[in-house]
Amino acid sequence: MAEGVRFVCSDCKRTIEAWSDGNPYYFDESGQKKYAYHPDHRNLARCIGNDTPHLCLGCAEGFMVDSRAPVEGCPKCGLTRFVGTFELGGHQCPFCDAGEFYLDPDFHAIS
Repeated sequence: MAEGVRFVCSDCKRTIEAWSDGNPYYFDESGQKKYAYHPDHRNLARCIGNDTPHLCLGCAEGFMVDSRAPVEGCPKCGLTRFVGTFELGGHQCPFCDAGEFYLDPDFHAIS
């Protein structure tokens, strides 16, 4: 089961939705990366890695981090200040540099 949340910037009100399970993947017979999500238990059991959405806290670039090939820095600006989108709460908003992300109490999803 996966949990979906939304973070909101306290200043510019930018919103970012995130899921707890990221994007689990496996490789099919032809070697292509395929994603599997709940409730597809058969393919979830085949998963060997996870692409997780991240946000650079310096330049606001959104990018995926592969659990099997972690990155040291943001692919756009190189900064090491980035965070998984599901962990944005309490971090400064890189879009306005004035607000902080908080969990939207009016949004919650379960899959």
